[in-house]
Amino acid sequence: MVHLRIVVPEDRCEKVLDLLEAAPSTSNLVFLAGAARQPKGDVVLCDIAREEASVLIEDLKEMGIARDGSIALEQIDSQLSEAADRAEKAARGMPSDAVVWEEVEARTSETTELGGNFLIFMTLACLIATVGIFLGSPILIVGAMVVGPEFGPIAGFCVAVVERRRDVAMRSLAALAVGFPVGITAAFLFTLVSKWTGMLASDFSGSMHPLTQFISKPDEFSFIVACFAGAAGVLSLTSAKSGALVGVLISVTTIPAAANIGVAAALTDWSEWRGAMAQLAVNLIAIVLAGVTTLHIQRRLYERRRQRHMDDGLRAVAGLPHDAPRARR
Repeated sequence: MVHLRIVVPEDRCEKVLDLLEAAPSTSNLVFLAGAARQPKGDVVLCDIAREEASVLIEDLKEMGIARDGSIALEQIDSQLSEAADRAEKAARGMPSDAVVWEEVEARTSETTELGGNFLIFMTLACLIATVGIFLGSPILIVGAMVVGPEFGPIAGFCVAVVERRRDVAMRSLAALAVGFPVGITAAFLFTLVSKWTGMLASDFSGSMHPLTQFISKPDEFSFIVACFAGAAGVLSLTSAKSGALVGVLISVTTIPAAANIGVAAALTDWSEWRGAMAQLAVNLIAIVLAGVTTLHIQRRLYERRRQRHMDDGLRAVAGLPHDAPRARR
């Protein structure tokens, strides 16, 4: 279930209450007259089955509630209520498969920002991967994959493509366009310092460590695994199953490849450099293709659910038209 806290202008409150009360997928409807001060209005609280949350929120947005009031939502982890159980049974589909698009937009908006923390994590992840390359340590390579924050902007770009949101796409691309060069530069400088101080042997080569050679040797499986990881990452984002995201981060070699670009450049090993560049490009392209495809399928399923809702006559109680043009999210 999803809990909604809605601040409604007084002139539209009755219609909002009628809409929510008529929906079989809602429960625990509460009305607090005049309780809101900024923005001014009435407060409506209710719980909605996850499967129908975005559908009803779209109705509220069509009524101008997001513009003149506010809509806040949060996931309910546990609830003891027979009324809530009936509401969930009334909703079509399974809660675990439902996508609350407003949650997806909020998560991706937070992770696409190019800020200090993002750059620090990119730098640290590439430095950890650099040491992993020096030592031929798969454990450090895996650790660098987990630390890397690059999947957030990649997922944000996928959402922006599906929802045609140019602003989010540009923010995501900016984060990636700045973050990867910063991480690569850190790996490059750290490698030079390691050579000058004698921590790294003067004759070091990536070929000395066969356990980490995969970083600079992309093949068809690199593309396939990245596709699987991109699809799994998007599903973890849309289903709020963050635990699966750790496995996604470990499955792709974007951070190790970026670090190896810096290492190879510092060692003037251009064969390794070209291989690492190819590995990074293959992973990014595959993740984006799989992510966009997965989101597109989920979006089409949502639009079918939305169309069924618009045809069932429920909107009439709130004075909404039987049909309406698709809203830009």
